Amino acid sequence: MPILDLYEHGEQKRNLAHFATLASLAAVDGEISASEKEILDRFAFKLNISEEDYAEVMKKENKYPIETPHDSEKRLKRLFDFFRMAFADHKIDEDQKSLIARYAIGLGYSTEDASKLIERAFEIFCGQISFEDFNYLVNKD
Repeated sequence: MPILDLYEHGEQKRNLAHFATLASLAAVDGEISASEKEILDRFAFKLNISEEDYAEVMKKENKYPIETPHDSEKRLKRLFDFFRMAFADHKIDEDQKSLIARYAIGLGYSTEDASKLIERAFEIFCGQISFEDFNYLVNKD
């Protein structure tokens, strides 16, 4: 098997784990709203998630671990995706907030850094900003 095939398989595994994490975040309040489903569908397309994998993720308890990117911008991008999912229905509840905090820690942020990032993101996040704007605002002193 060529090394490129191994890389692509690993990348797809990371994408599937990321998608499963987003789906768990969407379902944490007990149901997935139409706007959350729409965002999940877009992520499924963007992450090249097959219909079979999509159905599997949606019907079972999440068995995929959080894949932690080594690059800090990629980790922040994953956290940004979590916020997009959480704010898809224009509200966020305590379960979603708690889950985002756990995911941030799972992505490699310390408890203190995760708390600061999340607090700052809640202050500025409206669900319609670009990643570049989010990255700038979260890291701005």
